[in-house]
Amino acid sequence: MENKQLKYRPITKEKDLDVLIEEIGSARVVMLGEASHGTSEYYSWRTAISKRLIQEKGFNFIAVEGDWPECYAVNRFIKGYQNSGSKIADVLQVYRRWPTWMWANWEVAALIEWMREYNNLRQVQEKAGFYGLDVYSLWESLEQIVRFLDKNDGQAAEAARNAINCFEPFNRDPQVYAQATAFVPTDCEHEVIEMLQRIQRQPKYTDDAEYDFNTKQNALVAVNAEKYYRAMVRGGASSWNVRDRHMMETLDRLLELHGPDSKAIIWEHNTHIGDASATDMANDGMVNIGQLAREKYGIHQVKLVGFGSYQGSVIAGKSWGAPMQKMDVPPAKPGSWEAMLHQLSTDDKIILSKDLQEIPELQKHIGHRAIGVVYDPKYEQFGNYVPTIIPARYDAFIYFDETEAVHPLHMKPRGTEEPELYPWNY
Repeated sequence: MENKQLKYRPITKEKDLDVLIEEIGSARVVMLGEASHGTSEYYSWRTAISKRLIQEKGFNFIAVEGDWPECYAVNRFIKGYQNSGSKIADVLQVYRRWPTWMWANWEVAALIEWMREYNNLRQVQEKAGFYGLDVYSLWESLEQIVRFLDKNDGQAAEAARNAINCFEPFNRDPQVYAQATAFVPTDCEHEVIEMLQRIQRQPKYTDDAEYDFNTKQNALVAVNAEKYYRAMVRGGASSWNVRDRHMMETLDRLLELHGPDSKAIIWEHNTHIGDASATDMANDGMVNIGQLAREKYGIHQVKLVGFGSYQGSVIAGKSWGAPMQKMDVPPAKPGSWEAMLHQLSTDDKIILSKDLQEIPELQKHIGHRAIGVVYDPKYEQFGNYVPTIIPARYDAFIYFDETEAVHPLHMKPRGTEEPELYPWNY
């Protein structure tokens, strides 16, 4: 690739984001990716972009690749709900499911501090929210539902208890449940669906629309989590698709909650926000939230921004549930997208996809680095590169030549028996 063919803008300060903000224009949904779950620059620059979108373009909320109950607790803190906590570090203690460092880190604490200060100056309807899109919190969601319904709807509470009782023999271990359903022709699908239907039939429980939404969302999480864990044992693309379709359904519901003019910022791994149809994921029948959002809202209303780096360090684990480690990230594999950008220059940079359309090498699949929560640098070249048509996968890409590991809040995790995420621990 000839250097003169690829246009880029150096990025060193927040003002350099002007070109990206202009490219986003009047889009309703902006998705901000990351090439790992443990890199400081990805979090910090997503925060800088999100601040500008909220302040300058009226975006209503940030939704992340995290569990609904934990993120809703943070949302309550950000919005100043009664009894929602007083210290950011204490509130972030809710993130105890491995990998804890994804959201319990100082970079996220800085975002939360800014959002809380921003919201303190605004009316309730103008406050920016923070929500989780993911599907893993089966038991946590069920328990929240029962506690709420005990006070508000005894009939629906009974349905929720029936759902919990169905799962109890599996010792709160979704992997045990998933394996059991593979061999025994019974599962808890009926119980969680009945619970969801009972909750959905109730027009409202309180005068707080968001509080009611929380209850119904927890019920939806329980339904889709049960479906996810069953699909996981069967293998193939089905469990991945259950997860990303749940994320998309949650995004739709959040936009509806916030009204017809609402706008959303999404923080997830590149493998979720970068259009799957422009990668080899499509060959396996996999979709993701970036692709689904483009298909539903249109390419002009959805802007996908990928992130990546050439080398540096990262927080990850050597295996599922292993202690977090700071690991070296080696120079990107020759011929990869990241190696091309390093060869172009060592500047940190923003690249717009519209500037890549005339470069022949980029109209075909090339390797694009992806690091999951499970990572071993020694084996990176064998499994951490996703074949990608870059200008079709993203609307813009932010590249850092060298990055540093995120700064975790050190906590003892729980739930380390969670089954591995198909297919790359993203």
